[in-house]
Amino acid sequence: MTERAPTSVVLDDLLGHEVPEQVTFGWLMDRLGDRSFGIVLLLLALLGLLPGVSALAGVLLTIPAVQMILTRPGPVFPRRIAARPFEARRLARVVRRVVPVLRAVERFIRPRWPTPFQMTKRVVGSVILLLAVSLLAPIPLSNIPPALVIGSIAFAYLEEDGLLLAVALASSLLMLAVAAVAVWEAVSATGWVPGLL
Repeated sequence: MTERAPTSVVLDDLLGHEVPEQVTFGWLMDRLGDRSFGIVLLLLALLGLLPGVSALAGVLLTIPAVQMILTRPGPVFPRRIAARPFEARRLARVVRRVVPVLRAVERFIRPRWPTPFQMTKRVVGSVILLLAVSLLAPIPLSNIPPALVIGSIAFAYLEEDGLLLAVALASSLLMLAVAAVAVWEAVSATGWVPGLL
């Protein structure tokens, strides 16, 4: 049985030393194989950290999130999106910065607390879908917390670490609850929502 390659190795090979000037999502899907959902979520989370493209990352994240909820075997992007080229250099620079961090974290991350695969996929997809919406907020730096949480969930899902996944999901639920309260208070302050008293 072939040993499962760590996520840092997969990313380093994918967008490592010889990066083409432009790549497509279709190209990425062909190279990711059975780890496509987790890697796509992680790559889009990294894109979500970048100013100016976080909203695009949020929109793109909804595609694999919905497909995870439907328990599809792998992410499939519409042909127009899959074939559209984009510059790989910016993402590659982020990947090169993240890979050393992943290597350090992988010393402590391991498969544990196994969870039902299909149910886990649905739960992860549902939470990612909600977090993806929060990336659309036009508030400076508001993209960073949800992008980091999405990255943590994707990494835990990739490494099959149920403990890390539970912590990341709990963090995401707390973040979503805080965001919901903030939105409710903001809407209530405008007078759109009648008072409860």
